[in-house]
Amino acid sequence: MRGMENLSDALVHRPGSKSSLRKFDADETHGFDKPEAVERLRKNVDRLSLLQYRLYAEAKRSVLVVLQGIDAAGKDGVIRHVISGLNPQGVTVTPFKVPEGEERRHDYLWRVHKAVPEWGHLGIFNRSHYEEVLVVRVHNLVPKKVWRARYQEIDDFERMLSGNNVVIVKFLLMISKEEQAERFRERIEDKTKNWKFSEQDIKEREYWDEYLAAFDDMLEKCSTDWAPWYVIPANRKWFRNVAVSEILCNTLENMKLEYPKAVSDLSKITFE
Repeated sequence: MRGMENLSDALVHRPGSKSSLRKFDADETHGFDKPEAVERLRKNVDRLSLLQYRLYAEAKRSVLVVLQGIDAAGKDGVIRHVISGLNPQGVTVTPFKVPEGEERRHDYLWRVHKAVPEWGHLGIFNRSHYEEVLVVRVHNLVPKKVWRARYQEIDDFERMLSGNNVVIVKFLLMISKEEQAERFRERIEDKTKNWKFSEQDIKEREYWDEYLAAFDDMLEKCSTDWAPWYVIPANRKWFRNVAVSEILCNTLENMKLEYPKAVSDLSKITFE
């Protein structure tokens, strides 16, 4: 059985290193085959459940999971298959769509900070503050000097969270343009998935290269020791799921979570 450390090391984007996603192989499985990955995922989900229980009991730290990816990369699928075994009492999932109302009348990190999980909880961001250097950049929603400043602002924000006992792990799910087209076709042909498709999805495909460039800069500027990015080959959903689960297990186990000590001597407790 392959060790978690090997897969985590293989998929992390080293802080300060360059990125070239044009050359990225979204079909890569790092030696796993599907039956092995499915079994490993099953075991990892059980392990995550135990680790989350410790996190909840300790209540001194939290874990923030950031999911980013091009349309149809599988963010919802990761939440459904990897997070499925966790106790919902200690898990929050926050989707970040286009800012509306009150959100638009604050700085771009305001709504994000509000959603950061409290100690003892695991929080998942389905998209995140990184939209401010992705879609905002690609569609020129703000001047270049504004979005360029956000890389450092985000690094500083995440450093502050890390210093306040929030462990951050970020996943960029990468699929090929061909795989995206196949998933869009499936959404069109399957009536149970029609609701997931929008004509805007097709328009966004025209910006594929621009998104790759934006992702490259995001990785280069915002993968840090305190909040690393992991780039997940996601063409094969079974590998995507096992890779994310391995890294999450590794992250939580490295935290060396401990159950709190009893507040009194339980050996003296008796019942009538």
